[in-house]
Amino acid sequence: QVQLVESGGGLVQAGGSLRLSCAASGRSFSSNAMGWFRQAPGKEREFVAAISWSGGSTYYADSVKGRFTISRDNAKNTVYLEMNSLRPEDTAVYYCAGHTVGSYYFLAAYAYWGQGTQVTVSS
Repeated sequence: QVQLVESGGGLVQAGGSLRLSCAASGRSFSSNAMGWFRQAPGKEREFVAAISWSGGSTYYADSVKGRFTISRDNAKNTVYLEMNSLRPEDTAVYYCAGHTVGSYYFLAAYAYWGQGTQVTVSS
């Protein structure tokens, strides 16, 4: 059974940092690009960041560019999202996803999803 399990979420003050992890099991994702998405209450799930299978290319939403960093460790089958200078508008459930086909920016391009981890940024 393929599983993506996110961890590292929590409550943090504005300006603070968090590091999310996404551990995969059941299959290797070393040949897949991976992505992070988020969903705030009452809003649609949106793209945050993606990383190519090798880690050589990364992609970010404009809203997080310069503040968030996506990385991966294929030996550990794990993807990370380092989040700095957090803002209240970053509050959301963050989801890890395994890419299959299509543009990295679109939900439909990802066939594998975790259950999400809550990130709350207080002002």
